[in-house]
Amino acid sequence: MHDVFSRLFERHFGVAPVSTAPLAADGSQRRMVRVIGPGGETAVGVVGPDADENRAFLSFTASFRSIGLPVPEIYGVDDATGHYLEEDLGDTTLFRALSAAREAGGGTFPPDLVPVYRRVLEVLPRFQVDGGRVVDYRVAYPRAAFDRQSMQWDLDYFKYHFLKLAHVPFNEDRLQRDFDRLIARLLATDTSHFLYRDCQSRNVMLRPGADGAPEPWFIDYQGGRRGALAYDPASLLYDAKAAIPPALREELLEHYLDALAARLPVDRAAFRADFRGYVLVRILQAMGAYGYRGFYERKTHFLQSVPHAVRNLEALLAGGLVDVDVPELRAVLERVCARDDLRRVPDATASGLTVRVGSFSYRFGYPDGDPVHGGGFVFDCRALDNPGLDPTLAPLDGRHPAVIRRLESDPLVAGFVASATGLVDAQVAAYLAKGYTDLDVHFGCTGGRHRSVYCAERLAAGLRAKFPAVKVVVRHREQTRSPALPSSGASATTTSGAHPSSGT
Repeated sequence: MHDVFSRLFERHFGVAPVSTAPLAADGSQRRMVRVIGPGGETAVGVVGPDADENRAFLSFTASFRSIGLPVPEIYGVDDATGHYLEEDLGDTTLFRALSAAREAGGGTFPPDLVPVYRRVLEVLPRFQVDGGRVVDYRVAYPRAAFDRQSMQWDLDYFKYHFLKLAHVPFNEDRLQRDFDRLIARLLATDTSHFLYRDCQSRNVMLRPGADGAPEPWFIDYQGGRRGALAYDPASLLYDAKAAIPPALREELLEHYLDALAARLPVDRAAFRADFRGYVLVRILQAMGAYGYRGFYERKTHFLQSVPHAVRNLEALLAGGLVDVDVPELRAVLERVCARDDLRRVPDATASGLTVRVGSFSYRFGYPDGDPVHGGGFVFDCRALDNPGLDPTLAPLDGRHPAVIRRLESDPLVAGFVASATGLVDAQVAAYLAKGYTDLDVHFGCTGGRHRSVYCAERLAAGLRAKFPAVKVVVRHREQTRSPALPSSGASATTTSGAHPSSGT
């Protein structure tokens, strides 16, 4: 795998890469790595096991880039092996930014992200209308359109992977008749545009724009096909764990319709009637995924989405569900909403996984790991630039802004942290799936005060944002050996509820 990526990387950048770091792929079967060059150049290597899915992604990407849509550039492709190399859009998804801002703000929806959502909804009609005119639907995967068969698959996913696994009773024949009526209602809409299919906060990357504000870039549209306009805003605005407040959701929908009206005539009343049906079918499809990935595969972040989806169902039921008669489906959804176990958000530490992140000095030996489970990672930071050799920085530690600026000016530091983060993220995801309880991650340097502290803090911050189910405990061992360092701005030990004030 890495030989192919190295070849593609060198062909594009003109230099051989120096390292790779695995990247988590959530529910996808693809494998991804960040490939890092000697000058800090990065790219994302992807191995897609399904040739048809790869073909759809690469074809759609070429079409979208031809009309200036914000999607990653493809640097190189090896068709024979299913490998391709694409532009690295960073690590900040809209979902990660939302989760971090919500945690810092006490759980409320962060107002700073409202303009970002508005921007996403301004760009979305360009994919649907303009993109729909240039894509080749012959390569759409697995169907050319979101048709009767596609909808039936989604509804069956809900039936067999959510209802069955959650032990929610239903009458199979009556439920299928309701599904047939719902599908007929949805197919009565205009289905001639590009349907992104999975337009949700995990598939929007944020990068600083020319003015420094977060700018959305879009990924994971390989399941796109011809379909109705209402499906994609339904996916984004009813994204379960995003938990957008109802009033804001209504405001954002209006903003989307304004952007859409700039491209084609819009009957807002008819759109809203269609929208409810697509909200329903999207929620049911998502709940099928939560059932399969959560109840069956025991992936915590999918389980944590279930109560949010239940609340969305409650709101739909209160508003009339959909403008077609579906009595058995209504009864089934009422049973789901009445289940206390499905309405409770799992405790943030329900996974039982604790990750202990630490810094240390090699002068005093390796740190003690978990005495029962052992194992974990130790990363040697001594090859990185040492701020401690600067007399003005020596008294400080790796959480001080001056030290952070010094380290972040060196691209080798960014590559080192990215490599360590990729390894640890993949391990944490695997530990969550397996139900493991303990993982140690330590960074060592000469004095245990600058490079190792910085790296530990960066990794811990990323874990908190990406894995809210995990308890993250940080300990800087050498800081406990001596009096508090001047102007470090943080205590020597932090947990998932405490963040250093230095900005890390």
